[in-house]
Amino acid sequence: MKKKAAGQSWCELPVTPGAVQKRRKSRRCAFYKHEEGFRWKGIKDEAYKPEGTDWTNIVRRVLIGGHGEAAKFHVRYFEISAGGNSSLEKHRHEHVVICIRGQGMVLTGKKKRTMEYLDTLYIAPDSPHQLSNPFGEPFGFLCIVSARRDRPKLLGKGK
Repeated sequence: MKKKAAGQSWCELPVTPGAVQKRRKSRRCAFYKHEEGFRWKGIKDEAYKPEGTDWTNIVRRVLIGGHGEAAKFHVRYFEISAGGNSSLEKHRHEHVVICIRGQGMVLTGKKKRTMEYLDTLYIAPDSPHQLSNPFGEPFGFLCIVSARRDRPKLLGKGK
């Protein structure tokens, strides 16, 4: 193991020569400063999905997993405006959803629940699910998923 140089953080140590990597991923730490309005410096708004008619009024901000990190998980922030919703879908990968802004409705299987600040939801593989916002304020949540995941199977309108 390489010895840490004085003044060098553990996050900056170089990758060991000969380490097997399928793709060149960053082994450096990254810091994204939180700004007002649930935005982070250096993180851009992205479309929820490239196409589809089964979702509305939702934006995605990829915090970890879209910037070349070697992480085996991705952390994304989603925000659903009043009257918006995600797709009704299922897939083989699991999710963890943590509400950090406002409140929203979560459909998992046949159960519908109100999700509020710091409520945490585990969505098991192959469980139909949808998040929506029938309330007047934005519904924001962190979503943690595996970096390697399958494409969702749409279950609602606009399949």
